[in-house]
Amino acid sequence: MQTDLSPVIAATAQWLTRSFPAPGGALAAALCEAQARQAVTVAARLRYPTAMDAALVALAGPGGSARLDWVTGADTDEDTETHAWRTWVDEVVASWAACLLADPALASLAVSALDGDAAGEFRRLLDPDDIDRRATALLRHPDLLSPVAGLHHASLVSRLDPDTKLVA
Repeated sequence: MQTDLSPVIAATAQWLTRSFPAPGGALAAALCEAQARQAVTVAARLRYPTAMDAALVALAGPGGSARLDWVTGADTDEDTETHAWRTWVDEVVASWAACLLADPALASLAVSALDGDAAGEFRRLLDPDDIDRRATALLRHPDLLSPVAGLHHASLVSRLDPDTKLVA
């Protein structure tokens, strides 16, 4: 049984980079993908913290990108056989990753909540340089991400600190 989250991480990162593409050439696209993958990895590890959780999502499937496509107004006339990767997109993981990309303080809190010292592993997410920021002008833009981030922001905050009271 597959117990890793790599299909969910790959598909969700791909969805993010297609929905909020990098302006510029190949280097910008690679940097954008690296930051999306780091945010999605943190979000997936928080959402599915145990091998059993990962096995269950591999068995049941994460749900797909349909609602995310609808929220962002994406054109979804794509052939599902050609774009089967979209079935591996996890809406909650995408929303949590959007929260992390838009809010550096929340990203830092999320990485510190992971087991071990993971800050170095997620440098581009936590401490992007100027080139990283330019490559993710759309991917890190809080206003553009808000429809996706808002879907599950409360559950991320609750996961990071169950005692936190949310204020409307």
